[in-house]
Amino acid sequence: MTDTVPSPVLPAADCQSMAEVRAGVDAVDAALVALLADRFAYMRAAARIKPDRRVVRDEVRKAEVLANVAEFASAHDLPGERLVTVWEALVEQSIAYELDVWDRTRG
Repeated sequence: MTDTVPSPVLPAADCQSMAEVRAGVDAVDAALVALLADRFAYMRAAARIKPDRRVVRDEVRKAEVLANVAEFASAHDLPGERLVTVWEALVEQSIAYELDVWDRTRG
C-alpha cells in the first residue's frame, strides 16, 4: 500500500483542477464544522443559563442574527439572501438543539 501525501490546499484563485477545488472545499467544510462545534457549545451554555424553556426561542434575537449575516455577507461581497437562507436553517437547528439540551438537563 502506497502512502499518499495530500496536496496542499491552494487558494481558490490558484486552483487548476477539480481535485484542487475539492481539497479546498473539504478543508473549508472541516473548518466550518469546527466553528459550528463552537456555536453549538454556546447553545449548550444558553440552555444552561436560560431559566425557562419558553425563552429558548427568541424571535427578536433570530431576526438580529439574520440581519447581522446579511451585513457580514455584504461586507464580503457575497449574496446576502443566500447566506440568510443558510443561516435561517442553522438558527432553527440551533434552537432545536438548545431545546433538546434544555430538556435533557432540566426536564
